[in-house]
Amino acid sequence: MERLGFIGLGVMGKSMAGHLLGKFGNINIYSRTKAKALDLIEKGAAWYSSAKEVAENSDIIFTIVGYPSDVREVYGNMAEADISGKLFIDMTTTEPSLEIELARLYEAKGAGFIDAPVSGGDKGAREASLSIMCGGKESDIERAMKYFEAMGKNIKHLGPVGSGQHTKMANQILIAGTMIGLSESLVYACKAGLDLTEVIATVSKGAAGCWSLDNYGPRIVNGDFNPGFMIKHFVKDMKIAISESRKMGLKLPGLELVERLYEEMEKEGEGDLGTQALYNAISRL
Repeated sequence: MERLGFIGLGVMGKSMAGHLLGKFGNINIYSRTKAKALDLIEKGAAWYSSAKEVAENSDIIFTIVGYPSDVREVYGNMAEADISGKLFIDMTTTEPSLEIELARLYEAKGAGFIDAPVSGGDKGAREASLSIMCGGKESDIERAMKYFEAMGKNIKHLGPVGSGQHTKMANQILIAGTMIGLSESLVYACKAGLDLTEVIATVSKGAAGCWSLDNYGPRIVNGDFNPGFMIKHFVKDMKIAISESRKMGLKLPGLELVERLYEEMEKEGEGDLGTQALYNAISRL
C-alpha cells in the first residue's frame, strides 16, 4: 500500500486529507499550525514537523497551501529529501510557470509531479465533490486517480504540467464575473424591496442559474460572510490570471474591475471574509 502525505490543512485541505484518511487508512500530515491537525491525528493521521519529513515517509504527497511563495518554500524543503520514485501533487492554485519549474526540478530527481488545482470551495471539499483540474504525465495521473476520486467528482486531465493551473485561471476569471453579477443582482433586488430568498428561488431556475447563486446566494441572505473561499486568496488568484493574460497579450477588463474591488476590501481589513462579502462592498458604493 502506498503511503500518503498531505501538506496544508486549511479551509479545504483539512477535509480533503480527512477523505484520504477515511478511505485509505493512512496519511502523514504537516501544517504550519499543528492545532489544525489535532482531530485528524485523533483519527489516526501521523504528524510530522516539516514538509521534508512528510516527503521522506510518504510515496504520494499532496499539497494545498496559500500563495506561490508558500508553494516554493514547501517544495524547496521537500526537494532536500530522497524523492526518487515518489509522486508529488500540488493542488494549490498558483502560477503555471512555477508548476512547470518545479516539475522539471522534481523530474530531474526521479520524482513525478502533477499540478491539480481544485474548484468547489469548502462545501465541495467537505462533500468530496471537488472539480480537479490535472496537468501532468498520463502515467502519473493514472497512479493518482483513485486518490483524486476520494476527494472529487469531476476529474479531468487537461494536458502537461501547467495545464491544470491554466484551466483554474479560466475558472477564476469566470467566477470573478459571476460574483460581481450575483452581488449586483441581489443589491438591486434588495433596493427594490424584493424578498431575496424568493428572487434566488425564481431566477436560479432560469438562464441565470449557477453554482455561485445556489451556494452563495443563501449565505448572503443570511448575513453569512464566513469564508468558503477567502477574499485574500481570490485576490491572489486574480492577480495570477491578470499576469498570465498580459503575457498572452490579452486585456480582460471585467477581471481587472473585480480584482480592484476585492483588493480594496482586502486593504480595508476584509481579506479573511468569504468572496460572497462582495455584496457588502457593492452595497456601500
